[in-house]
Amino acid sequence: MAHHQIVKGLKVDAETRCLHYHSPIDRIAIKFFCCQEYFPCFECHQAEGCGKHEVWPKDRFDEKAVLCGTCGHELSVEDYLACASTCPSCSSPFNPGCNLHKHLYFG
Repeated sequence: MAHHQIVKGLKVDAETRCLHYHSPIDRIAIKFFCCQEYFPCFECHQAEGCGKHEVWPKDRFDEKAVLCGTCGHELSVEDYLACASTCPSCSSPFNPGCNLHKHLYFG
């Protein structure tokens, strides 16, 4: 693994891709606010998570909550939302389509 975080989910690979999202640019994991554990996607959290889904409150967007599956860099919610297309550490591209699902993770 390129990182040292535990990422839970269904068929998670070394760069945090899962059964649901597995294109070459699907390489982030989100720390869910409710359980403080990393999952590649909402569906994986629904399948193997805590069962108490909560989105990140806006007043805590300064906390680390997004993991780059390539280099292991952790981004705060605000940093991720500001640069959602590439990792600021290793420049690996992130899936811009993730923006369509941000309401599932961030309040």
